[in-house]
Amino acid sequence: MDDAGGLPTETRRGIAVVIAVVFLDLLGFGIIIPILPFYVRSFGLSDLFIGLLAASYSFAQFVAAPMLGRISDERGRRPVLMLSVGVAGVAWTVFGLAAEVDAAFGTVAAVATLFGARTLAGAAGGNIATAQAYIADVTSVDDRASALGLVGAAFALGFVFGPAIGGLAASDAVVGAAERVLPAFIPTTKFSLPSFAAATMSFIALATAAVVLKEPARTAVAANRVSFLAQFRRTFADVTLRPLVVAFFLTSFAFAGVQVMFVPFVADFFDYDATEAALFLTYIGVLGTINQGVLIGRLSKRYSPRPVVFAGTVSLFLALLLLALSPFLGALIPPPGGPVWVTGGLLVLLAFGALASFGNGAVTVGLSTLVSQGAAEGEQGSAFGVTQGAGSLGRTVGPPLAAAAYVVVYWSPFVAGALLMVPVVLVLRAGRR
Repeated sequence: MDDAGGLPTETRRGIAVVIAVVFLDLLGFGIIIPILPFYVRSFGLSDLFIGLLAASYSFAQFVAAPMLGRISDERGRRPVLMLSVGVAGVAWTVFGLAAEVDAAFGTVAAVATLFGARTLAGAAGGNIATAQAYIADVTSVDDRASALGLVGAAFALGFVFGPAIGGLAASDAVVGAAERVLPAFIPTTKFSLPSFAAATMSFIALATAAVVLKEPARTAVAANRVSFLAQFRRTFADVTLRPLVVAFFLTSFAFAGVQVMFVPFVADFFDYDATEAALFLTYIGVLGTINQGVLIGRLSKRYSPRPVVFAGTVSLFLALLLLALSPFLGALIPPPGGPVWVTGGLLVLLAFGALASFGNGAVTVGLSTLVSQGAAEGEQGSAFGVTQGAGSLGRTVGPPLAAAAYVVVYWSPFVAGALLMVPVVLVLRAGRR
């Protein structure tokens, strides 16, 4: 880790293990992305259930993140991280067995299995608050932004490689090979194999944490059974943390909706098929990894977190407006020459991807750093839990609303997302000390 080179070896090792655990956890989540719509349709369900399943994960994460953060303050970071990735492994295993449940007990039971497993995985996914709190425990204020940026880079890498692994595991060649190699009692379908691959990633993360990860030295807090709502009320009573929670919600609300509607948008207006859309998402993911792992960490060394967040919101504002206008701008830009697939529209989308990846990374890292600076020493986990919970709530309600807006006027979710960056700037300015 470039910016953490001055940290003790033990600290660097702990940060590396936490980042590896986050990466493996998110890799498992990403593996499920390409199969989820087709898995739902295989049971004869409406596409509405695709959105509901996606929302169930985010809502469970929203509820669980503050609780896991608080428990990690009381009981320790290591046991919470280990428990959560172990639960995720069980959840993804059960998720892959829904077809067997359907054959034995019927479709209703299979759907309940899907929702139960997805909800359990979402609750386990609330461990990001604990991972961030671990980073805050072992780094100084000067090194924290860079380390938190690497956690964001692990997120980005999980979304780059996860869907690719999921698509590979669902391919006919891999399914055929699995049928020949695996015992007959293990289901080998294009839905079960990616699910089991996701579970494997979670169990590898569990083994890694169990063997290598050590509990950080920190100020523990006494057990205090504060309710979920009480944590949010207490956080909102803090004039420093309140605007950060609001900002997490608004940016997550806006960006999650755009993420969901991006693929149908490029299919409708640029004739992209699923492979082309996936390649473009990979481009954004690679840029996000570079931004959060290198560029934003260096900017955070030079500037305080608040200007970094402001730069990110401006970048997102411009990116979303550019996306809304891309069909018109693409038609105005003459082809630059070269391969026929290099069009004006592609150039506009590439610019959108660069701005969006930087903006999302700068906002995420900057807000996380502000939370770590504003929270009390013994309540880092709780503070990160509440703010990440607010982000999960935004990712729960944003996509269905964006989809409804897209049906009415295609550009409306992108313009609305851009406009939501304005109140983000305002609440951060209002919360400035």
